[in-house]
Amino acid sequence: MALLLIAFSTVCAVVPMLLFLGVVWWMDRYDREPIWLLSLTFLWGAIGSIILAVIGSTIVLLPVQLIAPGAADATGAVVVAPLIEEPAKALVLLLIIWSRHFDNMTDGFVYGAAAGLGFGMTENFLYFAGAAVEGDAFAWIMTVVVRTLYSALMHASATSVVGAALGFARFRGCLTLTVSGVLGLGLAMGIHALWNGLLTLDTLGGFGGALFGMNLLLFPLEFLFILGVYQLCLVNESMMIKRELAGEEGLIPPEHARILSSYLARNRRKWVPKGLNRRAYVHAATTLAFRKYQAAHARKGEAPYYEKEVERLREEIRTLLAKVA
Repeated sequence: MALLLIAFSTVCAVVPMLLFLGVVWWMDRYDREPIWLLSLTFLWGAIGSIILAVIGSTIVLLPVQLIAPGAADATGAVVVAPLIEEPAKALVLLLIIWSRHFDNMTDGFVYGAAAGLGFGMTENFLYFAGAAVEGDAFAWIMTVVVRTLYSALMHASATSVVGAALGFARFRGCLTLTVSGVLGLGLAMGIHALWNGLLTLDTLGGFGGALFGMNLLLFPLEFLFILGVYQLCLVNESMMIKRELAGEEGLIPPEHARILSSYLARNRRKWVPKGLNRRAYVHAATTLAFRKYQAAHARKGEAPYYEKEVERLREEIRTLLAKVA
């Protein structure tokens, strides 16, 4: 039984996290991130951040174990885990943010969620395998359900907040970037500490599962709030696309700016002239809108790249439209 549950543990740890990652990537409907970079971010969460978290937690908890060994477990869950695991997961974002694929809050949500889901996948496997070794099928099922639908999503939500904070300040200067990143990391730690804290207090305080139940109700509200902010970021992207393309009247038909800013409208087929490669046109026009925005807000060292991209994309659109003129 134990060996069978361990085998199932691998599937249950990996498959849901990949499905969640695919949903997050799909929801980023206007300018989806490259799969290769998203995969590297996910792998960092699954491997790199886990290693850093284990090393960091071991070092920080060592004095606690020597001085007050009875408090080590609670301290580790409520204090050390948020303080160590959240920076470990978010570390990769400090590299990706300087990539030209990282543009705004939406991108931050996506990359942050990818790192968190990777971390959740590995952590879930360790918990699932531990429950499987004990041989209690019901306990294993409960562990799988709670950690898949709650703990792993908590990790994704927390790190997505850090990513969104960095994305908000991406083109607003180093001071704003630093302050925003610190605030985002603090909020992520708070989300993590609240989840772990209620679980730990329920166990130690003998609340009979009341705080555990509260956690199961409270976290979905937090998750829905974060998801709502993510949707607002997508709405902002839509408005930005419409605004930037409205200034390209000599290049793009005015009605196309409205259509290209709507995910549903742009995926209909009848609005493009016959013979126009709709997919290439949509991609080029959408990217043009993003590059125009970035050129206007980029630092001096980055601006020339975005300005060249704007001209390249305009020429690409002219070539596409010339074929149906």
